[in-house]
Amino acid sequence: MKTPTFILVHGAWSGSWCWRELEQTLEEFHVESRSVNLPSARLGTQVTTDLASDAQKVAEAAKGLDDVVLVGHSYGGAVISEAAPFVPGLHQLIYIAALVPNKGESATDAGRAVRVRTELDDAIEVDGDYLRLNKVRARSALFGQCEDSIQEWAVQRLTTQTIASFRTLRTSESTGAASLYIKCRSDRAIDPGLQNVMATRCDEHVELESDHSPFLSHPLEIAHAMLD
Repeated sequence: MKTPTFILVHGAWSGSWCWRELEQTLEEFHVESRSVNLPSARLGTQVTTDLASDAQKVAEAAKGLDDVVLVGHSYGGAVISEAAPFVPGLHQLIYIAALVPNKGESATDAGRAVRVRTELDDAIEVDGDYLRLNKVRARSALFGQCEDSIQEWAVQRLTTQTIASFRTLRTSESTGAASLYIKCRSDRAIDPGLQNVMATRCDEHVELESDHSPFLSHPLEIAHAMLD
């Protein structure tokens, strides 16, 4: 039986680069994957894009595919939730330490389901219509269990993120597709207690003893969790 294509959707301040280790692992398992760059996360002058713009980008990446698994990390969970009805070949949704807003909620609303301040909150800096991350604080918050070389490589690639992307309400209905939530128990960005709440919005859940970025710190473990 042909395995589905995994569409990998990064979180805020990130890019398709973050999936490097996981993509290599999936390739070793002969699993096809595609990663997208969300328009809400870019350096420099940009149009203020929102959740809908990001969801459209994901739907475009899945166009023409018959069997698709949407994988959303962190803010990317809101993106795949919004994009799901526009992916005709949708097979499954996988959320990695992700925000899962209900219809009528924004990513920010979902993040307030459990009000615990994290290291990521302390790293965020407002810059007009955008949010930036203090790179010293972000290094620990996002990549705490990664090797030093990967931490440095990753933190230098962080971008700005539009405030509008966090505030846009989810408008899509549930598709009924199967959903899996992967909790990261050593996460310093999305509190594990909040992840417990988000996981109740999915059909199944599994846990990893991982930081916020298991695709960089534990690529083999996250690949197994996704494929099993």
